[in-house]
Amino acid sequence: MAKDWDPLAIDFGAIRTLRLVSELGSFSKAADALGTNQSTISYTIDRLRAAFHDKLFVRQRGGIAPTPRCAEIVECASRMLEAFEGLVQPAAFDPASASGRVTIACNYYERSIILPRTIAEVRRRAPRLVLEIKTARAKGTAHLKNGEADLLVGPYDVHEESFYHRHLLDDHYVCVMHRSHRLAGRRLRVNDYVNASHAVVTYGDTWKSGYLRELDQRGLSLTQVVAIPSISDLTHILPATDLISTVPSRIASNIAKSVVATSCPFPEPFQIGMTWTSRTHHSAAHRWLRQLIGRIARSLPYKTAPAAPSGRRGTNAKV
Repeated sequence: MAKDWDPLAIDFGAIRTLRLVSELGSFSKAADALGTNQSTISYTIDRLRAAFHDKLFVRQRGGIAPTPRCAEIVECASRMLEAFEGLVQPAAFDPASASGRVTIACNYYERSIILPRTIAEVRRRAPRLVLEIKTARAKGTAHLKNGEADLLVGPYDVHEESFYHRHLLDDHYVCVMHRSHRLAGRRLRVNDYVNASHAVVTYGDTWKSGYLRELDQRGLSLTQVVAIPSISDLTHILPATDLISTVPSRIASNIAKSVVATSCPFPEPFQIGMTWTSRTHHSAAHRWLRQLIGRIARSLPYKTAPAAPSGRRGTNAKV
């Protein structure tokens, strides 16, 4: 281990490097993310090892893993780093003259329902502000922790103390099918629903929809004939087949003009929210954008889910 290093000589850049190595489990990946070389990362970690009198990382199959002491340091130091990053943000924000970049992690649902109006408003009121949209999938919170995203929007149930969270809107599931489908316009019974031929959206296998989890709990399964990774694929599939699919109600009208929606026996209400860290919590620009997104979400029309069929328990399962 390197010679002792004064802990007070550690800067926030070193802490950021430590956090990134811990999250990515690799010196080389951290170097790529920071735009530097691996020897610089190694030198920084050696300084931190000397300051904290700990190995910090140990080799394991497929990479490296943080020691218990390192995990403790990262958790505590990350809070300080994010608080400092928030302090250096400008105190005032004028949308008309402001410039900069905000990265939003989200998925197809949010890109279809919330972002179109958000982008239009940003272009009108803050034309020099750049929005970068990143696909979140199952890595949304990791993008926030790594500083790869400033805001996470989606059906994420976040309980970590280091995150801030705000509810945006509610939704539930409905069934969609071509308007000539034999079940179109009918209130589906459970048997009708289960026995129909389904195109199931898997969302890239990153999570399981609430209606599917409810079916599992009831010992039921759909007649699945097609599995697709994204709701957007239904635009081309449903109009040409006898398949039905189960999607969030707010997005049903986006599928295709020839597709109609009907209530689902398993509506499984869920919530969409936005999550951020203390790194951007005090930023006037980010606060302005969060407030804008909140206003847009509240203004979107919504028809609540019908009452669940008798004999079913109520549920607030996530997507």
